Amino acid sequence: MASIFDQIGGPSAVAAVVDEFYLRVVGDPLLKRYFADIDMAKLKAHQRSFVAAALGGPQAYQGRSMGEAHAGLGITSEEFDLVVGHLAGALAACGVPADTIGTIASTLVPLKSQIAQNQVPA
Repeated sequence: MASIFDQIGGPSAVAAVVDEFYLRVVGDPLLKRYFADIDMAKLKAHQRSFVAAALGGPQAYQGRSMGEAHAGLGITSEEFDLVVGHLAGALAACGVPADTIGTIASTLVPLKSQIAQNQVPA
């Protein structure tokens, strides 16, 4: 069975999704402050690598852990959910089927505890 990476169209599809995703998060008034002084070209390249690896692409992710990459940013649980929503919207806008988006979103849920700073115990 083909990986999600292959199913959505490989590197060009991942690049399109990442571009659409950052248009959405940078345009979100609740999230844009996180990107004010960021090298967006570098961030997009890093994100393409992360997304490709997460979707079963051919290269292993070589970056920092999600906890390390987001430490000290003060990302809230609500902001994490907004980001996941923007990713789902970007995937949909790029033609990724809803069931595949659901699969991708479910793989992101465990990252919330590593990224969001205000986790409330269940």
